[in-house]
Order: sequence, then structure tokens, then C-alpha cells
Amino acid sequence: MNIVFLDSHALNPGDLSWKSIEEYGELTTYPRTRPEEVVERAKDADVVILNKVRFGEEEFQQLPHLRLILVAATGYDVIDLQAARRHGITVCNVPAYSTLAVAQHTLALILSVCNRVEHYTRLNHEGYWSESIDFCLWNEPIIELTARRIALVGLGSIGQKVAQLLLPLEAEVLAVTSKSQEQLPEGVRKVTIEEAFQTADIVSLHCPLDERNRGFVNAQLLSQARPGLMLVNTARGGLINDEDVAQALCNGQLGYYCCDVLSQEPPRADHPILHAPHTMITPHVAWASQDARGRIVTIMAQNLRSYLAGQPQNVVN
Repeated sequence: MNIVFLDSHALNPGDLSWKSIEEYGELTTYPRTRPEEVVERAKDADVVILNKVRFGEEEFQQLPHLRLILVAATGYDVIDLQAARRHGITVCNVPAYSTLAVAQHTLALILSVCNRVEHYTRLNHEGYWSESIDFCLWNEPIIELTARRIALVGLGSIGQKVAQLLLPLEAEVLAVTSKSQEQLPEGVRKVTIEEAFQTADIVSLHCPLDERNRGFVNAQLLSQARPGLMLVNTARGGLINDEDVAQALCNGQLGYYCCDVLSQEPPRADHPILHAPHTMITPHVAWASQDARGRIVTIMAQNLRSYLAGQPQNVVN
């Protein structure tokens, strides 16, 4: 069996083993693949592994040997699922591998702002503390999460894990979700999206991206936001309208925007979020702990084994 991984670098820059996949066939890995290289590199593949490489009707038509796509991620919006189905190609993803990693990163972003970690680290490097006449130095407020309202938009596995991490800190946790109140974890209250933005101190996005909610965090919604709101996004960059969020940061309607994702990745140099004030931006790394990446490899190997046994798992098409 011929297995081709088209963009392996982000998943495994060299610190993981491919052994669990290699036992099922000959594996060829490419660190990165440009769109014009896809067909040539995958032309003899029975199985293609990918993360961000796009696959549509044009590619499927030119790859008659292809039978299975293993997505090295949970999201699979890079693949035209209807085209895959028409060509008899099974698509499997890797669900829930990064639940704790992304939840931890979400909390890290929130706490970094609330405890002014970056601010005080910079002051120390610049000598402010060593020049102080007091044993401590603080010129920006430290914010406890106790009794603060934190609204989670989306309560899937990651949203629920974030809620579990917040409750011991005695935050008031709200959820914008299709689940009923009876289905929510103890201590979590269901609210509307409008109530979340109007009353919460922090809103954290944990919903998938689709055409119904693309750019839903826009000027209209932000105009209803509680002044000084902290917005956190470790889900998808496309959930926000970049220009509207940047403007809200500039005029003070938003107090802070913390994100691990942008609408364009890597972003163009003039991306509006990169140049907006009061932002904390990490380069899509919430998922990327070695533990989480190792789980991706393990689950992909399980997906491949299940497919070959005639009982495919984690099928998304």
C-alpha cells in the first residue's frame, strides 16, 4: 500500500515516530506541498494524509488509485466531501485529540491577560522593578476570575473542558449552545449570544466554523458588548470579522482580543488583527504539544487499521 503525507512538518518536525503507520504500507512524507504539486506527489497513493492541503473535484479526478484520506486534524473543511463521496473516497479525521491542550491554552491566554504576565515580564526586563523603591511593582490591575462572568460560545468537548477548568476558580460560567439547560454540566448556565456579549466579562469561542457563522462576531454584535469585554478565540479565525474586531479594539469597545487563530494562516503582514492594540496572539499552537501530536499519529494509525479491516472509524463523509 502506498501512503503519502503531503504536509507532515507541522505534525512531526522530527520528534515523533511514524512506525505505527509504516507497518501498513510504504510511507512517503513531504514537509510541505504547494497546490500545483498535489497531483504529482499523490498520483500513486492509495492513502493520502493531509492537514491543510486542499482537495477537491479537480484533484480527485486525477487520482484514480486514491481510496482513503486521513486528515491529521479534527477539522476537515479543506476537503470537498461531496466530491470525495462521488469518487468513492473515504475521509477520516482525528476527533478530540487536542481537547485538554486547547483548553489549557485558552486558560493560559485568559490568565496571561488577567495577571498581566507579559506586561510585568517586559517591565522587569526594562529595569522598572530594580529601580523601584517598593518591594513590589504594579501599575496595571490584577484581575481575579472569581465571580467574573465567562461565556463559552460552543460547548463541545473543548468548551466543556474549559468550563471544568474555570469552575474551580469560582468563575460564573455561561454557555451559548444548542444543548438544553438540563444537558449542561453542573454550574454552567445557558444564555443567548446576545446575553453573552452584553453581560459577560470574557467571551471565549469554541464553536466550529461553517458558512452560517462565518464572521458572526461583527460590528453589530460588538456594539452590544459590555465595554471592556475580553474576547478569546482558540477555535477558528473566520468566526470573527477582522476589521470590525480591530476597530472595536481601537475604540475601546473591546478591552482585549486573545487568539491562537487568524482568518489567514500564515497571516499577511498587514492583517488588521496583527496591528490592533490590546491583543495577545499565538501562531496556531494550542493543539501542538508533543502529547497531542502523538495522539494524532496514534489515532490516524487506528483509522487506517479500521479501514483496512472493513470497519472504518471517524468517517466524516
